[in-house]
Amino acid sequence: MTDKIYARAAQPATPISFDVPEHACDCHTHIHGDTEKFPLFAGRVYTPGPASPEEMAALHKALHIERVVIVTPSVYGTDNSSSLFGIKARGTTARGVAVIDDRTTENELDAMQADGFRGIRINLATDGVDNPDVGRARFTAAIERMKARGWHVQLYTTLAMISAIKDLVLASPVPAVFDHFGGLEASLGLEQPGFADLIALATSGKAYVKISGAYRSSSRAPDYQDIVPYARALIAANPDRIVWGTDWPHPDSAQVAGRKATDIAPFHAIDDGRLLNQLPVWAPDAQVRKKILVDNPARLYGF
Repeated sequence: MTDKIYARAAQPATPISFDVPEHACDCHTHIHGDTEKFPLFAGRVYTPGPASPEEMAALHKALHIERVVIVTPSVYGTDNSSSLFGIKARGTTARGVAVIDDRTTENELDAMQADGFRGIRINLATDGVDNPDVGRARFTAAIERMKARGWHVQLYTTLAMISAIKDLVLASPVPAVFDHFGGLEASLGLEQPGFADLIALATSGKAYVKISGAYRSSSRAPDYQDIVPYARALIAANPDRIVWGTDWPHPDSAQVAGRKATDIAPFHAIDDGRLLNQLPVWAPDAQVRKKILVDNPARLYGF
């Protein structure tokens, strides 16, 4: 049997150039365990290579980051075992965000809470959901499941969908958390439809925004200069509702011609040291950076 060859997840190449505050948190990561122990979802749209807790620990040592939030990616469906594997490897410095469905019981959610999960994720991007009615229904159902236990609802989606659910977010008894700059496209400018709604939701205090995965919104690697005005606008709107994340191991979920869903999709080659060094550009004030890296994650994830 021929050994499979995977592109490994990148490790930081650039040293950190500013003082990272104690208890800093990377609020968006994934663990991809051994597929024999953690089988992938048959209906997935891409197949990532492995990304282990040991590799993640090396990443965060280089970044001077203590805490982590591990998010179950779409490739596992509603099986959160690989995320739990990562959480247990990190102990009390880790929290999780799970993916559930109608078959997930309250007892299972209780067990997840004891294990460190603090929210659920709705993926409307990789799943290709752009129907506002579907998005509103899924978000409403998620709120109903989470309101009794106070977990947040995280959404990977677009600005158009954020506009479509804005009223629901404002009325929600639990926070909404928007991944990856809310899915904005840096090339479309600050006036692009939906960005004002994202700003308004952050300002309201009802929603958090992850300033993560800049490469998903920008094509101007490696510093993503065109994302600077968006990051600054979001931080200025409400520095108490912004969190930061790497999106390590930087999976490529895009549909690529000739690549089947079962083919290994190489990771994006992102230098997370250089990425973290952009945070002082986005937030020059050290106290604001402490809110983004320490205080806001502690509140949201219960560290």
